Amino acid sequence: MSTLAIGQDTVVTLAYLLLDERGDTVEQATVAEPLVYVHGYEEIVPGLEKALVGMVAGDKREISVGPEEAFGPHDEEGVFDVGRTDFPDPEKVQVGDEFIAQSPDGDEVAMRVVEILPEGFRMDTNHPLAGQTVRFQVEVQSVRAASEEEISEAQDRLEHHEHHGDEACGCGHEH
Repeated sequence: MSTLAIGQDTVVTLAYLLLDERGDTVEQATVAEPLVYVHGYEEIVPGLEKALVGMVAGDKREISVGPEEAFGPHDEEGVFDVGRTDFPDPEKVQVGDEFIAQSPDGDEVAMRVVEILPEGFRMDTNHPLAGQTVRFQVEVQSVRAASEEEISEAQDRLEHHEHHGDEACGCGHEH
């Protein structure tokens, strides 16, 4: 019996550790609570998706992914100051707090507080891992052919993300 390899239109069940540049664990999917996704529809970061092609159930690998193929470069224009009066409860705002704001063109923008200033807050709209080379320690749990319904749902999610300008990364963050 042949073993199905990861490729377009396969459903992949994956356990992983996501490590930042310092080697700290940022996120994980365990064997008990794995990530399950349809391969080929940008449901995980591009560099990881490319590196998984050809792997089979039981394979383990450490995969290093540069910023361009992971969470993007750090954009300095995504860091800006916001006045205290723009927050309903400014005395409760802390470094690390995340907020959703509306951009001038009506899109939702996720941002987090990176510094408390005398007159306001320094905000960052970059993904927390933007600009970093990250490492994934992966273990492929299973690979199977996707059903027509699973493929259709994956295509719909991809079209939604392309239309709304956000990216699916499999990292638990909207960006």
